[in-house]
Amino acid sequence: MSDKRVNVIWFEDLTRRDVALVGGKNSSLGEMVRQLGQKGIRVPSGFATTADAYRAYLTANGLDARIDDVIGQWQDHRIALHEAGSRVRAMILAGDWPGEIEADILQSYRDLSRRAGVADLPVAVRSSATAEDLPDASFAGQQETYLNVRGEKAVLTACRSCYASLFTDRAISYRQMKGFGHAKVALSIGVQRMVRSDTGGSGVMFSIDTESGFDRIALINAAWGLGENVVQGAVNPDEYQVYKPFLGAQNVTPIVGKRLGAKEIKMIYANRQGGETRNVPTSKAERAAWVLSDAEILDLARMAVTIETHYGQPMDMEWARDGDTGELFIVQARPETVQSRADAGAIKSYTVRKAGKTLLSGLSVGSAVAAGRVCILESARDIDRFVDGSILVTSTTDPDWVPIMKRASAIVTDHGGRTSHAAIVSRELGLPAIVGTGTATHILHDEQEVTVSCAGGGEGVIYEGIARFDVEDLRIDDLPKTRTQIMLNMANPSAAFRWWRLPCDGVGLARMEFVINNAIKVHPMALVHFDRLTDQAAKAEIARMTKAYSDKTEFFVDGLARGLSQIAAVVYPKPVIVRMSDFKTNEYAELLGGREFEPHEENPMIGLRGASRYYSPQYEEGFALECKAILRLRKEMGFDNVVVMIPFCRTPLEADRVLQVMEKHGLKRGKDGLEVYVMGEIPANVILAEDFARRFDGFSIGSNDLTQLTLGVDRDSEELAALFDESDPAVLWMIESLIARAHKAGAKVGLCGQAPSNDPAFARLLVKAGIDSISVSPDSFVAVKRHVALAEGVASPGDVVPKV
Repeated sequence: MSDKRVNVIWFEDLTRRDVALVGGKNSSLGEMVRQLGQKGIRVPSGFATTADAYRAYLTANGLDARIDDVIGQWQDHRIALHEAGSRVRAMILAGDWPGEIEADILQSYRDLSRRAGVADLPVAVRSSATAEDLPDASFAGQQETYLNVRGEKAVLTACRSCYASLFTDRAISYRQMKGFGHAKVALSIGVQRMVRSDTGGSGVMFSIDTESGFDRIALINAAWGLGENVVQGAVNPDEYQVYKPFLGAQNVTPIVGKRLGAKEIKMIYANRQGGETRNVPTSKAERAAWVLSDAEILDLARMAVTIETHYGQPMDMEWARDGDTGELFIVQARPETVQSRADAGAIKSYTVRKAGKTLLSGLSVGSAVAAGRVCILESARDIDRFVDGSILVTSTTDPDWVPIMKRASAIVTDHGGRTSHAAIVSRELGLPAIVGTGTATHILHDEQEVTVSCAGGGEGVIYEGIARFDVEDLRIDDLPKTRTQIMLNMANPSAAFRWWRLPCDGVGLARMEFVINNAIKVHPMALVHFDRLTDQAAKAEIARMTKAYSDKTEFFVDGLARGLSQIAAVVYPKPVIVRMSDFKTNEYAELLGGREFEPHEENPMIGLRGASRYYSPQYEEGFALECKAILRLRKEMGFDNVVVMIPFCRTPLEADRVLQVMEKHGLKRGKDGLEVYVMGEIPANVILAEDFARRFDGFSIGSNDLTQLTLGVDRDSEELAALFDESDPAVLWMIESLIARAHKAGAKVGLCGQAPSNDPAFARLLVKAGIDSISVSPDSFVAVKRHVALAEGVASPGDVVPKV
């Protein structure tokens, strides 16, 4: 066997076992070229220099001892980090290429150009350290990448610069933090054919939800132009979420989330000759358009699944679309390093109890809450101004910011998405962050007291002042099994994924009106009859919100179906009971454009509400859009676990009318397994339980309305608050009677409400009465599960206290 040093290896000759030889990034590219090309994974061709070539470069230039000496001076606190990094980088950049290494690089570059049929092929020159992309350390962005490098001289210069980037301040600091010896880490260089994403698009993709660790979601960020803006968080990208288990199904489009990013800039080639890139503003058309089509979103998600399956772990990938050919390529793949290592047996729950006014919002990173004083920095060079424990506010971050980020209690940026540098590092450090706020550096000011909350789901909120919040550790790895099903109440789709680890039996109440109010915000009738609107301000705002939709009603259907799909995805294939909209007329009127379509009622609590709206000429067209969204959710998106529930149904005749209207709009009870439930919240539902049971598959007891109407007590009245008691004997009689009579008629019965979590005695009564399911808020799940287990005799009293 020859002892000749190998300086260059083609990607197709590498495997993922070659980390010590060519680093994590290049070994992974080689693995994909070699193993996954036949499975549809397209990786641009290229070659890698070896770690041996790097060491030979240092030795030939007499740099080993000199670098050790400078790093030792820094570790002994004799010189600053900035000086140490600057000195070492200058040494490396001043070095000369050993003749053999230079010849091998240039010959490989010529061969790569010949393969592509392009003289002086434009290439990406990427650093790949031998300690990067490990399961417990991402090393994200620690070394440099150079794009659009063209010509032999430019390639050699970029390669030398990659070597020097092993000693950027951020890379030195990160290795020290992770305990990697500086002399033991070597650098390989990947030279890879450029994908013309400058005229196409690019971004980052995870095979796992980055905030919750939900392993059935693929998350994709996308922006116009080259991908560095997405990676560094310089742009607010589009965001797509795909439910992976349905990707193999025919005629199903499981895109559960689409959020249009501002995409204010794009990175392009500075000139056709190569060597530089530059940012330019995007056009209005580009900002208003999705970067990816639905077909491309699904294609990328399938690639994510293929790569994840091959590596046997969640993955973090970068992708690019060639603007000339339309082809999609994977240009990097590495292990996801945060959520995949989280404690699966525990959930930390944050709840904001009392907060000041909302100042800003953006994309949340993590689920934590932090309060403190703002420190606004324009540059990482201002590190001396930062006060430990402050909330770091800046435009965007790159790896130079890591030493500051480690000292912050929370991070807020103007730009960036969930796959940006700020987001990735915040997760790794365990810090709450809100990215893509747009104006944080303008709205907030130094030393201002604020609270950064990521507890509400996908949207993070910055509150004025120091909020009062609770933190609870929920242990879920030792919960007892119960006969009674314990389900979840859910309203906010963006918060749904964080509860995926709860061993619940489904979702007992998904509140449609919450999705309408928070995600859509427009009255459905204002979309159906947009041209009739007389409120010009509302009309203009609706036109702005729906500009991407040629049919304005599609804005409602699309938004509602996607919002509900995120809830349905969390527990699939377990049932998700979706209550059709249950606004009162005064609440509907508050939706954009709503006042023109809602009557004024003296007592809307018992007015045109629930079932009576669905067949009313005043709202049936709006209800038709709700039905269309459910039909899309079940058939086009694949979530056939969705059950429909009708609220406030006063009579069996009214039930018949609603079921007829539903069938008219494509939702027929029993067809394709569709179940339809009714809320048991009116005394008539109990008195005529057998009649309702013939028309519906089950009941869900709404204890608030049932208490209100049984006792004749306005549930919103402060004066009568003492009389409003869900445990009143009359209310308990109603509940027990409905359970018994519904069961006799063959219908299931559940209850959705907080009473079982607040009152163990109430939980015991429900269990004794034989209720089939209890549905509670996610943060009450553990307590209710233990209360029910105790009532069923499968747990001891000591087990009721959650273990933390």
